[in-house]
Amino acid sequence: MTVSTAWFPPVGYFALLAKYPSVYIEACESYRKQTWRNRCRILTANGPMDLRVPVVHDGNRLITQIRIDWSTPWLRQNCYAIDSAYYSSPFFEHYRDELFDILERRRETLWDMNLDIIDFFCRKIGIAPRLQPTLDFVPVVEDDWREALSPKRPCPLHVRPYWQVFRERFGFIDGLSVMDLLFNEGPESLSYLQSFQKDE
Repeated sequence: MTVSTAWFPPVGYFALLAKYPSVYIEACESYRKQTWRNRCRILTANGPMDLRVPVVHDGNRLITQIRIDWSTPWLRQNCYAIDSAYYSSPFFEHYRDELFDILERRRETLWDMNLDIIDFFCRKIGIAPRLQPTLDFVPVVEDDWREALSPKRPCPLHVRPYWQVFRERFGFIDGLSVMDLLFNEGPESLSYLQSFQKDE
């Protein structure tokens, strides 16, 4: 199974990581805008909100070499948005400090930051897939999820609702970052992810 890299990946991404013992992460593709590679979606008091990592546009397109633009205060703004959205969720305080410490490492590349974040959520959820970067770009692969999970399309996995902070205001919102699941469900996140099935 092959996925793209992602920043605070959506819940469906981790449903796949929970299912497969070994997962390839595409390391030989070109960076693509408006994907989960450098953005995520959270649920705030005003509804769904996209957070984004700005990147340096220097002509380099290989995903592993895309550098993060640290010239603006985006990290402080995003951490404030996460705090505001999830401070009242049941498990936020349990995970907050370690997660924000990871962000404060201020990695140079998007690839390295994403791997740190994916590793954090795997550990906290309780899954341990063997994550391997691809060595070559192959246009067609078996179990190809590189483009299947997208901010522009519904998740192609069957999703059942879980508890969300603003459920009474908006109902259940699908397609959110895995942080929404972990902050709301904590240790129950693993059993939730294991219940996913691919839509036929």
